Amino acid sequence: METQLEPMKDDLPLMANTSYMLVKHYVLDLDVDFRSKVIEGIIVLFFETGSQYRKTSSTGKEGCRSQFDEACKRRASEPCHIPVPNLSACSSKMECNDFAVCGKHEEDTSDKNGNHSNEEQASGMSSSKDCCDIENHGNKDFLLVLDCCDLSVLKVEEIDVAAVAGIEEFVRSAKLTDSSKELENLRNQIVHELVALPADRWKEQLRYFTCCSQAPGCGELLFTTDTWSLEIRKSGIQTPADFPHAIRIWYKTKPEGRSVTWTTDQSGRPCVYTVGSPINNRALFPCQEPPVALSTWQASVRAAAGFVVLMSGENSAEPVQLREGILSWYYYVTMPMPASTFTIAVGCWQEVKQQSFTAAIQSNIEFSLPSSQADFRWHEEICGHVEYPCRFQDSAARLQAVIPYRVFAPWCLMERCEECLIQLIPRCLSAAYTTLGTHPFSRLDVLIVPSNFSSLGMASPHIIFLSQSVLLGGSHLCGTRLCHEIAHAWFGLAIGAHDWTEEWISEGFATFLEDTFWARAQQLSHGEVKGQQELKALLRWRRLRDEVQNSEEELQVLRPKKESTGELSESGASVVKHGLKAEKIFMQVHYLKGYFLLRFLARAIGEASYLASLRKFVHKFHGRLVLSQDFLCMLLEDIPEQQKSGLTVESIIQNWLDTPGIPKLLPDQLVLLLEYLLEGKTLCPRVLQCLEKTYQLREQDAEVRHRWCELVVKHKYVSGYGDVEKFLREDQAMGVYLYGELMLNEDVKQQELAHKCFAAAQEHMDTSAAKVVAEMLF
Repeated sequence: METQLEPMKDDLPLMANTSYMLVKHYVLDLDVDFRSKVIEGIIVLFFETGSQYRKTSSTGKEGCRSQFDEACKRRASEPCHIPVPNLSACSSKMECNDFAVCGKHEEDTSDKNGNHSNEEQASGMSSSKDCCDIENHGNKDFLLVLDCCDLSVLKVEEIDVAAVAGIEEFVRSAKLTDSSKELENLRNQIVHELVALPADRWKEQLRYFTCCSQAPGCGELLFTTDTWSLEIRKSGIQTPADFPHAIRIWYKTKPEGRSVTWTTDQSGRPCVYTVGSPINNRALFPCQEPPVALSTWQASVRAAAGFVVLMSGENSAEPVQLREGILSWYYYVTMPMPASTFTIAVGCWQEVKQQSFTAAIQSNIEFSLPSSQADFRWHEEICGHVEYPCRFQDSAARLQAVIPYRVFAPWCLMERCEECLIQLIPRCLSAAYTTLGTHPFSRLDVLIVPSNFSSLGMASPHIIFLSQSVLLGGSHLCGTRLCHEIAHAWFGLAIGAHDWTEEWISEGFATFLEDTFWARAQQLSHGEVKGQQELKALLRWRRLRDEVQNSEEELQVLRPKKESTGELSESGASVVKHGLKAEKIFMQVHYLKGYFLLRFLARAIGEASYLASLRKFVHKFHGRLVLSQDFLCMLLEDIPEQQKSGLTVESIIQNWLDTPGIPKLLPDQLVLLLEYLLEGKTLCPRVLQCLEKTYQLREQDAEVRHRWCELVVKHKYVSGYGDVEKFLREDQAMGVYLYGELMLNEDVKQQELAHKCFAAAQEHMDTSAAKVVAEMLF
């Protein structure tokens, strides 16, 4: 029986009916217009019939149809758009695209280890004038639901993939007649064969996806949009198996769309990038958001000359000039990933070139072997994921300690990147390889994003965003944050959470592993490692304690859906509990509580055995989605003696995952933290002046400067108000709660400072951050 979705106002609905139809591949063909702040173009989706339909169709079509009746009844009174093609948009796109003739693309000579030099495969669309029957056929039509928000959908049509030259090899067993029904079945069979091509034919598969995406249309489809979804149907089609498996959508983003932000970089030049929004990418392109919708993609993106397009892609794209003033960039991904991990950044970025000493560092590390080669015997086993060109099965990739990498930044920050960041990347990559083995992705771009980015970092396939806040004050903050984001390549990307509410699987593991990676990157002694990690644990403990004392209990639970975690409605739709709650974005309980759980387990079984178990878990579950119990069961199966001491999956879930607050069973016997200056009642201006001068607090990293600003605010140190103003302007990833402290003191000057800073930054602030600050100020 279908479970009705009842999202709270703070819950994020995932509307896509993935149990009936599942996207396997996206082809995007987009133009970026900075004058109108719009991304416009076409997306082509290739589907497979979903598991729920395949399971129920064995009982007969009549039994299957009843599954859709209820949803159709609810929407029977809703109007359907009669899509009209945007002729002016189509004609202008024809001018700026250099369409390739199918079957004549230049061969991509790249390998799967990050050594790419391919050009864009130009992607264009030819449309059909045939319009689908717009008569409403009632309640029996199957309805395809996609996640969609803040988009203007212009047109949806079916694609005649059977018209593609050379497609005959996919339909040799089919007999084509004049029957329209058989022709529809033939098209769907072609898509089925195309998405099922073996991994060693990935280049051919991408070429055919491109050709099919350019095939003529064979009829427009009816569609309607609401707040969270795009609903598509074809008159007279009653089951997912008969619904078109290749569709093309013309659409535009909106300037206020929440998936990307239009802003200026630190050099004052325009840029746009995906910000890790709570609504993910549904305001960038129509998609299937649920994690189970693992898909590949390829994208051609056009922008004015002078702009650089960075994206989640296995290839290091080189721009192709289509006409004067317009460049096109082409990226692709062959590892199936959730659509939420797709990332794009378009701006006047400058590449920070590696200096000779950096190249020397990399050459010394490149061929270093893992610390324990025996731990990597799982490489010889067959992978458990769906088939794709997996690096874990590639002998060359398994020996690659440092994958190819590039660094991009606004020109005004290039010197800082040269001094600090670019030297750290090969060390951190090598440390990660030594700890976990094969890098899941073939290359890495690192981008310093604009100052309105609301986090210190964000990891996506093949690309990491870093805040400028990590570049000042030495290498410590930069190194630890880089290690954290690199860890997400394994935990969060190669291994994803089956249910997004279990974000601790991503953030807890990355927080734990950042310490291990950073210690190895610094080549510290055993004693130094232990001292550094104990200090980190103490600082995190205090931060977690404060957060638990000052947050809602329901937001402290690592598995908020408890025993319902991972469950979906019959259609595949679900909700992300508290997914839209603004303050949750700035909470660290999933990082810290998850970290202490993993630290506790490492202490219980011994660090060496624990890291070996992590490597085994990576080899077994890469390319797959997991729940908490998948990791806990595997860990305890390997060390059955721990079962006897009362450590069970059930007890861990109860004490750590399903309960708010801090567990009574702690990872260490933590001691009281030292008294900090912030806990003192009074500090005179002279002492504060001496403190700043002695330790050069204004030149330290963002965490130190944040504490300095707290002292300035607490003690009303007027000479330091400029430091507070600068921090709120340049370190937006960490400065949100300083606004609250400025208001709490009920000091007129401080409140004026808060309002002044907010007024200056509001226009370019992250939406969620601006909402939280506004609630503090007004």
